[in-house]
Amino acid sequence: MAIFWFATVAIVLFSCFIVAIPLMKSNSKGDRALRDELNKAFYKDRLGELSKEAEAGLVVDQQELVSDLKQSLLDDIPASQNGSKGSGFSPKAILALSMLFVIVASYGIYMSVGGLKQVQDWQQVTARLPELSKKLMTESSQPMTEQELKDLSLALRTRLYYQPDDAMGWLLLGKIGIANRDANTAVEAMERAYKMNSASPTIQLGYAQALMMSQDEQDHEKARGLLEGLVRQGYANLQVLSLIAFDAFENQQYTRAIEYWQQMQRLVTPEDARYSMLERSIALAQKQLSGSKVVHGVSVPVKVSLAKGVSVNPNSVLIVSVHTADGSPMPVAAARYPATKFPVSIVLDDSNSMIQGRKISDLKDLIVKARIDSDGNVSTKKGDWYGESEVVKLGQPINILIDKQFK
Repeated sequence: MAIFWFATVAIVLFSCFIVAIPLMKSNSKGDRALRDELNKAFYKDRLGELSKEAEAGLVVDQQELVSDLKQSLLDDIPASQNGSKGSGFSPKAILALSMLFVIVASYGIYMSVGGLKQVQDWQQVTARLPELSKKLMTESSQPMTEQELKDLSLALRTRLYYQPDDAMGWLLLGKIGIANRDANTAVEAMERAYKMNSASPTIQLGYAQALMMSQDEQDHEKARGLLEGLVRQGYANLQVLSLIAFDAFENQQYTRAIEYWQQMQRLVTPEDARYSMLERSIALAQKQLSGSKVVHGVSVPVKVSLAKGVSVNPNSVLIVSVHTADGSPMPVAAARYPATKFPVSIVLDDSNSMIQGRKISDLKDLIVKARIDSDGNVSTKKGDWYGESEVVKLGQPINILIDKQFK
């Protein structure tokens, strides 16, 4: 910031110098001397002409004409030379006022249209880079806000502009892309980080997570290879196992999904909220594995997507619920799923009923709601993201965009 202000001072001083040059070059005394010399020459020349005219008999009263010529010469002398007080500003005063005007006008215009506030905000955000980076890398129960993600992205892009070989910087930018569901930014940033440091397990995991967001099956295959490589190297943490399990479930490899979810259960205690979530995931996979079928026309197929800018904590769960058409808050049926991959397609049926004696198949019209629970407590909603459908017919495919947040 000091360099910026120094540069502005240098530019303004240069402008003042340009304005001052014409004023410094002006020489009023020289101008007066030149005028006097011209007047004397004119006077002498006119006297000579009068003498010639008098000799030729063309002038009747030569003395009167000489008196008029002297008076004309006297009238051309400035008042300051005749002892009268001058009324104009001195050259130094004009110079000082001109330079003051340049300085005031330059900084005044910049303050109003020069984006000073934006520059100051940018400097403040850049200074917060370590703090925001730490919060992003720490698995906290409180996800980063949309504004914090924007600030961190700006600070990172500034740093990467000057340090393009910073692998950790690209990793963080990729994580922001993942949090914002921006697949292009996530994949491009993680790929650059991976090329710089392909041996880092953290970068391998981030790259795999970004590739899982892609719509290209080749990217998914590459992600699976990275994740399996991490398992072979002994880096099978909860996030690695969760990505593998969910990918297996999505590809109807239910036995494999159950195996990895059970591994995750062994890494957490029964008191952990994630333990019960894993139990439900395993039960859902076992149900699919047993070949239980939903009856055509009484199931609710739902596709849930996230709006751009929605941030999801890795430990969050997706709650999808079916409600009566009048919007009653008490769901007829509901189910929980890991909030690890979006968009996600699910199907609810009578086995997901919440009210005894009340089934989805009893409904003709319904509303479906989707919510990301970030703290494991269904009764608390503050900070959770959600979305819901319009009133639809039973059996009609439903698309829900999660784009609102409880205040």
